[in-house]
Amino acid sequence: MRQRRRTARPPRPDGAPSPWPFAGLVLMAGSFFLHAASVTVAPWWAVVLLLVLWALELRLCLRWFTPHPRRLVPVALGGMVLWFAVLVGGAVAFSWG
Repeated sequence: MRQRRRTARPPRPDGAPSPWPFAGLVLMAGSFFLHAASVTVAPWWAVVLLLVLWALELRLCLRWFTPHPRRLVPVALGGMVLWFAVLVGGAVAFSWG
């Protein structure tokens, strides 16, 4: 049986930017629209709380942009999961929407 050979990726040239922080900030931008559009189903105080949490996540992402670029994507995805949990939990517990 033949074994497949893995071709090694060419190394990135020195100084080439990592795509991870940019992907994380794109996800943060998309997350902002989810949080802001929650005003149609959630009460104002819940939307304000979600936007404050989003601003804290954005601050963390901007601080980690250079020293920890791979952490930005999980932070942004975690924010989206938190948004979903708050809206579903509010709809179940408090009949939002």
